[in-house]
Amino acid sequence: MDFAPLIRNRQSVRTYCDRPVEVEKLGKLVEAVRLAPSACNAQPWTLILVDDPALKNRVGEATRSKVFGLNRFAVQAPVLAVLVMEKPVWTARLGALLQRREFALFDMGIAAAHFCLQAADLGLGTCMLGWFDEKAIKKLLRVPRSRRIALVITLGYPPQGYPVRSKARKDSSAMCRYNRY
Repeated sequence: MDFAPLIRNRQSVRTYCDRPVEVEKLGKLVEAVRLAPSACNAQPWTLILVDDPALKNRVGEATRSKVFGLNRFAVQAPVLAVLVMEKPVWTARLGALLQRREFALFDMGIAAAHFCLQAADLGLGTCMLGWFDEKAIKKLLRVPRSRRIALVITLGYPPQGYPVRSKARKDSSAMCRYNRY
């Protein structure tokens, strides 16, 4: 259990090999999401793994922005993971209302982080996409209108020698305080 190197090495991947992701590895990713913590153990998510090439390409196209040029790489990924937000249990909904916090959104982030960290541990690359045509993806995947899609995550093998993240992270003193703001 050596976590530090895993979080140091995980990065967003925007180029993928044509190699399919093994079913066993997909199962481990599902298990990582299943075990993610959530407010009141609500587990307010459904994970849809899209690996059918034709459907995956259509979903990938629905993540593109023709105006801003975002997410053109999504169709390269052999798998797209779509994280759908489900209705949380009543205790989580009540707590969210009383605290004026969207616990389900936090839960989605935690589940997505588990997915991405497990993928990195398995030698896979991921990239979380927040820009997508939700209506189009919901129609393609038959997601009920009453549900929201939280994120789409690309998944696959990065090419050999994929460059290490180029954008520097903030220094810890710029993002952490002790005892006071």
